[in-house]
Amino acid sequence: MGHRDIPLLETKRLILRGPTAEDYPDFKATFASYRSRFMGGPLTPYETWMLFAAEIGHWEIRGFGMWMIHLKETDEPVGMAGGWQPSQWPEREIAWIIFPGKGGKGYALEAVDCCRRYLYSVKGWEGAVSYLDPKDLDSVRLAERLGCTRDDAARTIDNNDSAYRHPGPAALANSQLSDGIALEIAHYRDPLFRPEGWAID
Repeated sequence: MGHRDIPLLETKRLILRGPTAEDYPDFKATFASYRSRFMGGPLTPYETWMLFAAEIGHWEIRGFGMWMIHLKETDEPVGMAGGWQPSQWPEREIAWIIFPGKGGKGYALEAVDCCRRYLYSVKGWEGAVSYLDPKDLDSVRLAERLGCTRDDAARTIDNNDSAYRHPGPAALANSQLSDGIALEIAHYRDPLFRPEGWAID
């Protein structure tokens, strides 16, 4: 599958599509910011360019990759989510990042749920992990809301991260977990919904 064949995914609020050159300025700004501290950043302009090229090339090499997350109403880019397995990754990963100032609105939850369902139902994945920095509490909480559990027996990337294992397709099918995720996403679509406490993606 070439990068021109990246499937377009849609949810009630979001459109997920493959990365293009037009997405680079937002990507560059994000990975130059403090927001990227749990994903190897902040990066230099050269490092950011190489990583963005890798995002596109990953689709060519693996046949899956990261989608850009856009708001359906405005086409505004708000982050990235999808499958990720560069060289030296022990397992296939489901990863995400929300751009600065766009967190706390449930976009990551909605996008990752959509990506995971596609990777399971269309690509035939039987599971995945998310490699998270233990200090990245927002992402840890999000992983837990997606039904992930920390797998201390799993290999990690560099021993400074933790592997959070996603429930497989059978565990998600017609489950209370899937119903709960759908209900939470519906809450975020409600303009009167104002979650209190910490910002959650």
